[in-house]
Amino acid sequence: MSGQRADVIIVGGGIMGAASAFFLRKRGMSVILLERGLVGQQASGVNFGNTRRMGRPVDQLPLSNRARETWLKFNELFGEDVELLLNGHLRVGFTPAHEERMVKYTEDAKDFGLDMQMLSAKALHERFPYLGPELTAGCYAPHDGHANPRLAAPAIGRAAARAGAQVLENTDIVGVEKDGDEFRVTAADGRVFRAPVALITAGAWGNRISSSFGEPVPMIAKAPQMCVTEPVPYAIGPTVGAIADVFEQVVFFRQVARGNIVIGGGGHELADLENRRAYVNPSRTLYKLKNAPRVVPAFNHLSIIRVWSGIEGYMADSHPVMGASASVPGLYYAFGFSGEGFQLGPGVGDVMAELIHTGSTSTPIGHYHISRFAKQAAQAA
Repeated sequence: MSGQRADVIIVGGGIMGAASAFFLRKRGMSVILLERGLVGQQASGVNFGNTRRMGRPVDQLPLSNRARETWLKFNELFGEDVELLLNGHLRVGFTPAHEERMVKYTEDAKDFGLDMQMLSAKALHERFPYLGPELTAGCYAPHDGHANPRLAAPAIGRAAARAGAQVLENTDIVGVEKDGDEFRVTAADGRVFRAPVALITAGAWGNRISSSFGEPVPMIAKAPQMCVTEPVPYAIGPTVGAIADVFEQVVFFRQVARGNIVIGGGGHELADLENRRAYVNPSRTLYKLKNAPRVVPAFNHLSIIRVWSGIEGYMADSHPVMGASASVPGLYYAFGFSGEGFQLGPGVGDVMAELIHTGSTSTPIGHYHISRFAKQAAQAA
């Protein structure tokens, strides 16, 4: 059985895989995108929806800035509205140590166009009068924002299909192998797909495929704990995140245009990769209900109407795997974005398409290469 052929096979239809398919087609390469469920069903569709750059590692900001350019042109490129609101991102703190962290980050990231503004307690409460009295300082990034993750990856996937990519949903993959100069990808229903290039964008399952090629990585699956309130009059504006000294106290939130407030934080739970299940721990929701009113006291009067979770892949060093395989020609990876991949997704697709098509990329990603783990293991030995 010879199977369907393309220039590139992409395994995993999240926002990374969909964007890679789209930008590869724009470069004239034929693409087969394979997704076990529905495009955007896993981490890409269950996350908080932040399109922030502030707070990312400084060495990630070039990639984040490239992604921002795509977000700014989202409707033009992909033909759909995904409720993108560029109302800024506000980080707030409760202690002098929190303020010091914000000041240091503002200085470290000053050359990347975030235009961050430090705000004293007085300025913070004058500008955002709904904030609680315990807050002592803030940092505001005016160009950041948020979008609806349930809409974004499917929109990009549809745009990729319109551009000529074969986007195959409900296609469970049971094998990815190198067969001579080609990769042979086998589906559970017996279909076979072949291409000289394979890109693995399988999220929390990416390690299983990289391990089959002798390149394991230290990654675990975690389940974000999300909730959303009843709709109330629109008032908040920026996405808001509070610095915390323990993970259970982390809280962040955003208000959508129709009034609901999406709240994240409170820690994670482990996810079940075998059964593809993630669960909400009620105690994590209670953490948020305890901590959110410290930031906005009016939250004490709101009702939660829905909770959800999903499956995300977290790397031991919190940095993704991105780039070419260290040992298998034609094999590429982009996974393990550790709960921070939504904003990066369109940029990752653009960069991976450039890398596959030209052999290099204008955006630095060498520090994400999978070879770092083999080097760490050798040093430990």
